[in-house]
Amino acid sequence: MIGDKVAVHYTGKLINGKKFDSSMERKKPFTFSLGKGQVIKGLDIGVSSMQRGEVCMLLCKPAYAYGSAGCPPKIPPNAMLQFEVELLSFQGEVLTDDGGITRRIKIKGEGYNNPNDGSTVHVHLEGRCEGRLFDSRDVHFVVGESEDMGVPLGVDRAMEKMQKGECCMLYLKPKYGFGKEGRAQYKIGPNSDLVYEVTLNNFQKAKESWELDQKEKLKLSAAAKQKGTQYFKAGRYLQAVVQYQRVVSWLEMEFGVGKEEQQKLQDFLLAAQLNLAMCYLKLREYALVVENCNKVIELDEKNEKALYRRGEARLFRNEFSLAMSDFKLVLQVNPSNRAARGQVSICQRNIREHHEKDKKIYANMFQKFAERDVKVCVNVFHSLDGFHPKWSGGGQSQGGRSPLATHTETRGLRQGLDGAGPHPLHPDLIILYLALHHVCCTQHDRQGA
Repeated sequence: MIGDKVAVHYTGKLINGKKFDSSMERKKPFTFSLGKGQVIKGLDIGVSSMQRGEVCMLLCKPAYAYGSAGCPPKIPPNAMLQFEVELLSFQGEVLTDDGGITRRIKIKGEGYNNPNDGSTVHVHLEGRCEGRLFDSRDVHFVVGESEDMGVPLGVDRAMEKMQKGECCMLYLKPKYGFGKEGRAQYKIGPNSDLVYEVTLNNFQKAKESWELDQKEKLKLSAAAKQKGTQYFKAGRYLQAVVQYQRVVSWLEMEFGVGKEEQQKLQDFLLAAQLNLAMCYLKLREYALVVENCNKVIELDEKNEKALYRRGEARLFRNEFSLAMSDFKLVLQVNPSNRAARGQVSICQRNIREHHEKDKKIYANMFQKFAERDVKVCVNVFHSLDGFHPKWSGGGQSQGGRSPLATHTETRGLRQGLDGAGPHPLHPDLIILYLALHHVCCTQHDRQGA
């Protein structure tokens, strides 16, 4: 379908059989998006009719290849081309960073004009879950507010990618469908994937931000804030995010003429960013919580809510020291904030527990290293049996014991370091001996303790 990302292997030849290109020789599949003009017309049309795993021959006339211009130096003007093509895979166009909405276009729309945020759209939709049709209707809604008409967020977010007359299939993950609650009205269970066939019949665009004056922006911001609060209270956090982001997009570059007007703009902006932080806390998007709180703190460094919410996000990310710093800043602003005081205690406890875990981990680690070093050194000394007179006899001392069997015997070898003993150590073994001596002493002291 149009917009699908496809992977193919191909070999291209002139009509006389001369090869001019081959992905097979590069040993790397060629990928492109169907219907986007990324390849010659013949390949776009031919591949769109193929099935996964199919191999076919495409004969492309000049109008469907490189035309009268050709593609010098390999392809002359008005050349007819032949391609052997294998379709390896295809997937729909992914519309979101998290892969929650995938689109496959059945019928391409008209022109290049798309609905924008706030547009009124008129659509026909059919919703299916596990193949069962649960919704079929004509409906109109404002982009950003589809929830009011019982239309999932995924359909709403796809509107800004569609053109008038387009018909597409939308594959929605639960996050962009009916979520963990499901929808009893349609007998949709929790965490269900949905498929919607959507036709955009018509739309009326909303004014772009640059077309609005300041009074219009403030009026729209007040309505968006109210709508966002309504969604938040209903547990529709993603829908609330859309509303608060509207306010930010309208006001973040605005400057008031007077002090009073500037304060009003700033109050709206701070409220929207604080509400975004709260929504992202609910959605467990902690990096976005910190980002929005930082924006508030840039404008108001003693904002109690921003400091507290940033502390919460950092605590959830196990950044205990940073979180504790934020909660302490809250207490500087408001010493009577009991919640912040309680969070400081939680951070301190977590820091202590974290340190205790580290101690145990490193203690066990060093214990294992020490035991391993003892074994390695002993094995090395044993491998040198017969090299030094003291170790002759197969590595066994009187009584059938290794000269390295005990800490006392190992320390006795030290006499050989300066030649005082009856059998001085070979100079090349002094460093190895000292390493073994240190490890043995450490083991002996630990056992004695």
